Amino acid sequence: MRGLRAARSAWRQRRADAVGLRPRGTERARVPGPAEGAEPLPGGGVVRFARARLRVCVGSGGTVFWGWDGAEPLPSYALAGRPPEPDPRAELEPDKGGGWRVVSERVTIAVSRNGAVEVRTPGGVVLRRDLPPRWWEPVTGGPARWVQRTEVPADARFFGLGGRAAGPRLRGGTYRLWNTDPRGGFAPGDDPLYITMPVQLVVSDAGTHLAFHDNTWDGLVTLREGEEGAGSGHDRPGASEVRMSGGPLRCWVVVGSPARVLHGWTVLTGAPALPPSWALGPQHARWGFGSEAEVRRVVAGYRERDLPLSALHLDIDHYDRHQVFTVDRERFPDLPGLARDLREEGVRLVSIVDPGVKAERGNGVYDGGAAVGPSGAYVRDARGAEVRGVVWPGECVYPDFTDPAVREWWGGLYEERLAQGFSGVWHDMNEPVSFTPFGDMTLPRSARHALEGRGGDHREAHNVYGLAMARAGYEGLRRLRPDERPFLFSRSGWAGMQRYGGTWSGDLSTGWPGLRASLSLVLGLGLCGVPYSGPDVGGFDGSPSPELFLRWFQLGAWLPLFRTHAAIDAGRREPWEFGPEVLEYARAALAERERLRPYFMTLARLARLTGAPYARPVWWGCPEERALRDCEDAFLLGDALLVAPVLERGTDRRAVRLPRGRWYDTATGQVYEGPGQVLVDAPLSRIPVLARAGAVLPVRGADGADELEVWAPAVGRTGGGLVVRDAGDGWAEAGVERYASRRVDGRVVVERVTEDGAVEVVERVRVRGAAGQV
Repeated sequence: MRGLRAARSAWRQRRADAVGLRPRGTERARVPGPAEGAEPLPGGGVVRFARARLRVCVGSGGTVFWGWDGAEPLPSYALAGRPPEPDPRAELEPDKGGGWRVVSERVTIAVSRNGAVEVRTPGGVVLRRDLPPRWWEPVTGGPARWVQRTEVPADARFFGLGGRAAGPRLRGGTYRLWNTDPRGGFAPGDDPLYITMPVQLVVSDAGTHLAFHDNTWDGLVTLREGEEGAGSGHDRPGASEVRMSGGPLRCWVVVGSPARVLHGWTVLTGAPALPPSWALGPQHARWGFGSEAEVRRVVAGYRERDLPLSALHLDIDHYDRHQVFTVDRERFPDLPGLARDLREEGVRLVSIVDPGVKAERGNGVYDGGAAVGPSGAYVRDARGAEVRGVVWPGECVYPDFTDPAVREWWGGLYEERLAQGFSGVWHDMNEPVSFTPFGDMTLPRSARHALEGRGGDHREAHNVYGLAMARAGYEGLRRLRPDERPFLFSRSGWAGMQRYGGTWSGDLSTGWPGLRASLSLVLGLGLCGVPYSGPDVGGFDGSPSPELFLRWFQLGAWLPLFRTHAAIDAGRREPWEFGPEVLEYARAALAERERLRPYFMTLARLARLTGAPYARPVWWGCPEERALRDCEDAFLLGDALLVAPVLERGTDRRAVRLPRGRWYDTATGQVYEGPGQVLVDAPLSRIPVLARAGAVLPVRGADGADELEVWAPAVGRTGGGLVVRDAGDGWAEAGVERYASRRVDGRVVVERVTEDGAVEVVERVRVRGAAGQV
């Protein structure tokens, strides 16, 4: 029956697009042509060309915007609010060769007489050069498609573009900008995936910059790394080509160090939502728990084996016939009682929420949505009929989350989830998905959306559907439970999704390539402004070997979202299912995660304040070191720790590329000097983790209270760290404490740096490293 429904849904989609979308027909190509004049405006101005207009504006924080043919910063789903105020000191002035330029403290923008746009450092070094764009406009009217080609320095490396399984460094190739469920497990070669973003982070000797083409339409990004000429040979610059099927041609650029770039990006698109403290602990999920008894058995298994557990996630099998906001009363006769009992043991329940609503009269959610506004809550086709697809409950309709009234209605539905005892939600299937015999498809491109009152079709709304759903859920949870921070993470999203929560990897294939992709996804998303994410530990679609599961578990313990999960037929993911040796080593990984919980809370708070991701590429603090740009098998956790996971079968030693400075192996105390590459032990019992000399970080002591841990600085050098205490799961602001470490007369001293001077810390400081390994 589902196959028949899916086939009928696919036929309806094709028919809807045939009726609702005008054929493009003959197209007319256009380029800007020669410059004809300019008009100064605050922060920049407008340059007029023979066949186009370019608006350039440098913001007060050094963020640059330019838009062609009247494209302005707003409306935008990416921006958190109003765009930055123009820099009053930046002015448009004539440049050589008949062009124009805008000079500011942090960046110079040069516009050539033919429409090329260069981004330069204050010293005049070119970071990127956007060549004159080209448009193709249907003669009979309709959206113009366009292409923008860009040159970057020959040594540049590309990162970003959302969640990419290959990376985090993006090699030459073509990447699609269309949020997609790959249907089943995916591996590093699969593209696109659930979260695509036209966000490029480019790192070169000249500097670091982020470029964001604020356009939600379907598109392609083709990247080509450059080549440096040998001897007296010429360099071949790196290249990026962005092709969009419609929508505005507008771009934001942020320049500076990686930390400054991510801070500027966060100011522009919004601070990351701060997860509640319990969400930084270990979490467990499975599609197919099946019953309350099984849930209690699994939680008891954690307790009997002295394994910490913060949350347990219920998948679609706890619903009544897979219908959202319902409960299968036979399998879960007292869900609120179950949630209450688990919470007394320190375990929260988290519920899956899908957007597909079963299209059936008498279904309370469907009937309630039909009564929203003059035409109901659901996406409709060009003729005004509800768009229907096939998802888990059967034939479904899809709320239009680009309508504020629909978001308010949908957010109110989470009251049922809270009443059932759930403490958080995870959004799934929100690319959005409709099953067909040909693989998962999305809604018809001709489907109509409100788009905040502007009106438009699914070509523009598709990529922000998951983002708008996350907004609906997050704002609903805030209204319903205003004293607690919501916990929400979403499979699909777009630029700015961090405002409403995090994400996870989706259905990673079980295998060593899937393990490697886990790290790529987390690092890439962090560089796009989404700091809270993690993989399905163990992979989604298969049964991992004990070794693979353990290595995945060990990696997950050092990532922001630490969650095991698997498909209904992929076997269990409880650590004790893989034998006593895996259980012992998994217990050690869990214990270290719990010991470092105060450090994870600090990283979460700092991510909200600065935009810096928890997990960072090893080049984060020194992007000028070329060897580090190519390192993809290790990462920094904050500023203090370097984590080197084991990503290959049978490995008991591995090479680790170190940034400059002294580093301690946290397990053995062995000292290494960077920059350079070292060989370290990686026994099955652990993965290599190194601490930066001088680092000060908060940890949980043996008595459960917080204490400071310092890694001895080298003689003649200093160190330090930032600490943000856990202020509870409400909205109280927490102060940032700054600590410095140094050696005095052979001993290590840690001082808290305050506005009144440095005060020595004498209590609850644990010194590790050469000056006193504990």
